[in-house]
Amino acid sequence: MQILTRASPWRRLLDNPQQPFLNHAVLLAPLQEVFADFPHQLDVTEIKPWQLRFVKALQQMDVPAWRISQLISDHNDWLYRETIIKSLAEMQANGWGEPPVDFCILQLGSAARHESLLRPDQDNAMIIEDFPVSRYLEIDTWMQHLSEEFTQRLAKAGIPLCNGHVMARWPLWRKPSSEWLEQMRLWTAGRIVKKVQLSNILLDFNPVFGNSNLAKNFQAELSQLLPKAHGFLNQMASLLDEIPVALDSFDRLQASAKDAPHSHALNLKQQGLLPLQSSTRLLSILHGVTAVGTRERLIALVTRQVLLPLEAEDLIQALNQLQDLLLDAQLESLDAGRLADSWVDLQKLSERQKQLLRIDLKLIKSFMRKVRKNFAD
Repeated sequence: MQILTRASPWRRLLDNPQQPFLNHAVLLAPLQEVFADFPHQLDVTEIKPWQLRFVKALQQMDVPAWRISQLISDHNDWLYRETIIKSLAEMQANGWGEPPVDFCILQLGSAARHESLLRPDQDNAMIIEDFPVSRYLEIDTWMQHLSEEFTQRLAKAGIPLCNGHVMARWPLWRKPSSEWLEQMRLWTAGRIVKKVQLSNILLDFNPVFGNSNLAKNFQAELSQLLPKAHGFLNQMASLLDEIPVALDSFDRLQASAKDAPHSHALNLKQQGLLPLQSSTRLLSILHGVTAVGTRERLIALVTRQVLLPLEAEDLIQALNQLQDLLLDAQLESLDAGRLADSWVDLQKLSERQKQLLRIDLKLIKSFMRKVRKNFAD
């Protein structure tokens, strides 16, 4: 658990209860100090340390981890836009000219859901406005150059390149609108595991730059296509079995075995957050929910009477608790000079934290079973 070194500024809000507005400067002081040093240059030596200071200031103001996650994601949105704008300006200065057609850059995964914490890598894609086949070489070369430029700038700004190559610089993730739709028709036509896995990566997307109508139209097409792809959805449901929560057969906390840094390490992203996010995504697709964030999807499932309000509230609270634990673990790692990752040390959790984690994971496990019942094997 992170121990804050300064008292919460909220306790100063009513120092002068007759004129509380005079105390707002005290309340906002942690953020004012951070924003006074906001780095406008996309320099990893400045940007990432600033983001860490920003997170710690938000913690000092008692902002919960789930809200901090949204604000980190908003800052990363800004980084995306800045890198793309600078890349476009450099291309024009070097004689590439204006974009030949409209395009839209998508963020994928946790960035799209606005659930990023302190060490997201790049997951992005590009939708290009449809154009004549005769112009393919001209237009795709232009878009590839832009994609290479902005993803490299993002890497320099502290959001590393994706090891799995899920980036617009690669043809698989850069296509005209009609080709994206045809790609999804092919991916959803059966129960091929690899195609389902690729679709899972794509289906959490959010436009971050360019003509957002390209993304909206694509989402509208997917909303018609996906609920009818029964074999595809059944396979997606089967894949939930491959991401179990960190509980043993007796529902006791179980440390991770694969790639664990030590014998009492638990990968909270892979064995807690991912099962919840994946189950919620699948249930949302089945019921035509177009929201991207896990919270927003759970709320939408209530409005569609798929989940009871208390079910959704419990799952949202579980998501909140997991993000709290993971953010604390990441901050501790950074303070110790290590990289922020997804590992939580069970030995460093209090008994109360372990009990709450066990309850949350049992809740997610039960939710996964409920989602699976919607699909035949």
